[in-house]
Amino acid sequence: MEKPTIAEISKDSLPSRVAQALDKATRYAFDIIKPDWHWCGELLSNVTITAEHVMFSQAIGVDLSADREAYKKHILAQQRQDGSWAIAPDYAGDVSTSSEAYLALKILGVSTKSFEMQRARDFIVRAGGIARVRVLTRINLAQFGLLPWDAVPQLPAELIFMPSQSPINVYTFASWARSVIIPLLLIQHHQPVYALPNGRSANNDFLDELWLNNAQGKVCSGPTMYDMWKTDALGSIFLGLDKILCRLGGLRWSPLRSLARRRCVSWILERQETAGDWAGIIPPMHTGIQALLLEGFTLGDSAIRHGLAAIERFAWQDEGGKRIQACVSPVWDTVLMTRGLCDAGVVERTDRRLQCVVDWCKARQQLGSEGDWRIYNRKPLAGGFAFEYHNTWYPDVDDTAAVILAFLSQNPQSVNSPAVERAADWVLNMQNHDGGWAAFDLNNDKLFLNKIPFCDMNNLCDPSSADVTGRVLEAFGLMIRTSHHEYINPNLLNRLDRASDQAIGYLFRTQEASGAWYGRWGVNYIYGTSNVLCGLEYFSEDRPFVEEMIDDGVAFLKWRQNSEGGWGEGLDTYSDPSRAGYGSITTPSQTAWALLGLLTKLDPADGAVERGVAYLVQSQQDCQGEEGSSWRETQYTGTGFPEHFYLSYSLYRHYFPMMALGRYLKAVKTSNDEKHLQADAQN
Repeated sequence: MEKPTIAEISKDSLPSRVAQALDKATRYAFDIIKPDWHWCGELLSNVTITAEHVMFSQAIGVDLSADREAYKKHILAQQRQDGSWAIAPDYAGDVSTSSEAYLALKILGVSTKSFEMQRARDFIVRAGGIARVRVLTRINLAQFGLLPWDAVPQLPAELIFMPSQSPINVYTFASWARSVIIPLLLIQHHQPVYALPNGRSANNDFLDELWLNNAQGKVCSGPTMYDMWKTDALGSIFLGLDKILCRLGGLRWSPLRSLARRRCVSWILERQETAGDWAGIIPPMHTGIQALLLEGFTLGDSAIRHGLAAIERFAWQDEGGKRIQACVSPVWDTVLMTRGLCDAGVVERTDRRLQCVVDWCKARQQLGSEGDWRIYNRKPLAGGFAFEYHNTWYPDVDDTAAVILAFLSQNPQSVNSPAVERAADWVLNMQNHDGGWAAFDLNNDKLFLNKIPFCDMNNLCDPSSADVTGRVLEAFGLMIRTSHHEYINPNLLNRLDRASDQAIGYLFRTQEASGAWYGRWGVNYIYGTSNVLCGLEYFSEDRPFVEEMIDDGVAFLKWRQNSEGGWGEGLDTYSDPSRAGYGSITTPSQTAWALLGLLTKLDPADGAVERGVAYLVQSQQDCQGEEGSSWRETQYTGTGFPEHFYLSYSLYRHYFPMMALGRYLKAVKTSNDEKHLQADAQN
């Protein structure tokens, strides 16, 4: 039987249809749960991670013959009609991404005469050729002699000696940058040239067809110091220093170089997880292994073997081929799915399965002595949660706040449990001086670092963001509200109040004129606004200015609703804020985010709410091979680095709609109960 259209779903039937949708969604959630009681969906990105893994394997001599066809299948499947590869679906082709994909396919044995490679070559040349690629791509190419090493910005290994009090040191870089930069210090020192299928050469012609004018030499394009000085004086100074370092040979003659190299090796080894991972993401795993091999380690050494095994755990293979995920998201997916199930209300919160899920999460709380966050934190009491399976060095604030919300949603009495108190204490100690919270680091806001030549992706810092701050505020607000009927340590409660006041001040200062908030880790203003509204909801009473902030945020969301009832925001809003909240394609996750924000203020009978809810009900689809139902989403709604690296969390399409529909149904029940009470009072 065909589903009714959105227009055919009446006001009276909408709650019952929502209940049916939640029942199907709950069944699907338990259909896909892992045997040990957690969830972990695929984390999609662009082809560069997989392409770089092919290059990495070629460089260190790992045989790819068993997976050759699977890797080729995946990379070719992502190629666009114009021959390019993009950083996300429905995004313009990118010369760096395309160049890396082309090199990987050529290493895998795809003929340059094939239709796909000819199209790719034509696009890359039209886009300016290899001369236009980003810095990280230059590093990848230089390691095979496809670019001269002097085309890569200098990274002297002595940087490892800079004290944490200095304006520039390894800890002033964001955690994700730091974990890559330190191995790169060693790679830059050695400047290796690895063999390609045509042999080893410092001036390899393996990609000569991708240069516009090879006769002029392999020179990368970029602004001159004089041109840069006119628009970016600080960037020009950094560029000048880089040129001086290049003339000095990167300080390789330094008497401290040998000690610096040993210090870098120790730093890398200390931060390797027992399971072999580094920082929970693939780039430092690739560079860490390469750096150690260059320093004399062998493929048989335990650090290398464990590292290679960790990378393989990031692989995902299906009928679409084999690819390497940039990261894995088990803790994140599990706590958000838990909250979705609690909001849905189909199973009791005391259900044994939910308790098993919570127990799985509790076992992953970071209570050890590891953690770069301790460098600038005067109260180094551990208690955070990481995103991944194995990442004791880099727990993050967003995950930890989401864990608190999930635990309290499943069991409000856990508000005074050791797990929740330690998590809240850790988050409190990670609050930045501006009142907000970042993802991984404390006061990591030296944005001038983004001017150094190594950074052409504006991603070297981890400052406060509205979306993370909004989630923390929601967690603290729920703890404070829960304290009205459950005991909580008075000292902790006072600290939560003070921190929340500071966070509200930060959010007041960062609200856009449109009423929206920027989304650093999700696309984009819909995500940021939703997170903030869900946090501010707990603090609007007796605070008129907070009520005004909420009203402006709600108005922003209402005005961005699409004609079919849902919401969808494009990646282009990061480069063009005038399009904030707009997009050509409606998505389940962004529709859910908008509804979560609207329901903090609006009655469930509001037209915008009902149209959004009806859209989610109507767009739910049965899943082949599963008993339950879910939603389909092909757009990327997760953000790694705005304008440069985007993600698709494959379970966003499921647990966020569950949250939105569940809270709608609860709001309907509350509204009906109030009407009954009023009627009884009148009688």
